[in-house]
Amino acid sequence: MRILMDERGKKYMVKDQEFHTDFGYITEEDIVNSKSGDTLKTHLGREFKVIKPNINDYIELMERKCSIILPKDIGIITAKTGLGSGFRVLDAGSGSGATAMHFGNIVGNEGEVFSYEIREDFAVIAERNVKGFGLDNIQIKCKDVTEGIDEEDLDLVFLDLPKPWEAAEATMDALRHGGYIATYTPFIEQIQVLQKVLRKVGFKEVESFECMFRGIEVTNKGTRPKTRMAGHTGYLSFARKFK
Repeated sequence: MRILMDERGKKYMVKDQEFHTDFGYITEEDIVNSKSGDTLKTHLGREFKVIKPNINDYIELMERKCSIILPKDIGIITAKTGLGSGFRVLDAGSGSGATAMHFGNIVGNEGEVFSYEIREDFAVIAERNVKGFGLDNIQIKCKDVTEGIDEEDLDLVFLDLPKPWEAAEATMDALRHGGYIATYTPFIEQIQVLQKVLRKVGFKEVESFECMFRGIEVTNKGTRPKTRMAGHTGYLSFARKFK
């Protein structure tokens, strides 16, 4: 798997076959024999840089039929829960598989990620995306997490659901001592209900956050925050299981 970037900075995920764009075509032989850092030319003489994709490159270009959790929120989830190598994680719902892939990339070969998706069509796409990046530590299941969790002794359960509190008891049973539940919800009314249920079930350290992310614009005239930003995406809530 490789990515080609044209002179405009536009990226393309390519397979080992002849590649066509408005800048011309590149032969299959040139693509197959290329490596990261090479420059390939089309039959019209236009240049493309060869890039070995990281997880963010791949997710940006992969197939998806729904919105995904943005890196700004993934970063908070990872840092807040201490996610690391060898962890066992459950993610629901899978969507296109982006969040599960971020988790799988972090926990590594010693860890495991189980991803539940209630919609079969989304589960098929998620599994295809996971295999496309070559992650072998992620298992996609077409399953409703509110009906129970198969796995035990999990380090983290992440829920991207309209009513995550419906899986609170199942999550409590599936987590190890000290494990975390994390949720992503777009509306404040959801976290009001969620926090009450989490405390009732027995979770401790119940908290909710919102993350704003604004870039900085540097010009010859001066430097200032960008007028456009990744503002509200959703509320992140966390709680921890202590026996």
